Amino acid sequence: QVQPVESGGGLVQAGGSLRLSCAASGSIRSINDMGWFRQAPGQQRDLVATITRGGFTNYAHSVQGRFTISRDNAKNTIYLQMNSLKPEDTAVYYCYYSTIYTHWGQGTQVTVSS
Repeated sequence: QVQPVESGGGLVQAGGSLRLSCAASGSIRSINDMGWFRQAPGQQRDLVATITRGGFTNYAHSVQGRFTISRDNAKNTIYLQMNSLKPEDTAVYYCYYSTIYTHWGQGTQVTVSS
């Protein structure tokens, strides 16, 4: 099965917004959870948000109210709308999807300047 591909990262000023996308293309059966983790330099990889096939969402406390995860099952694609960005949101954002295995993308850099 294929690696998901992230897009939409970049440089933004504090208070700004970015929208990340993650697509799992190819012949993939029965994707269960999809979501986003992030890893800042020297830090562990931490959960940002997840979404089930049925649309149930879960967020890290630090992003609740600012980030919104959504999913298009027909396209095997998820999105992460990030608003009111803070410098501490700076990290490489990794997408994943799970079947009987978990598949990780290569990551997309998000940098928030103060």
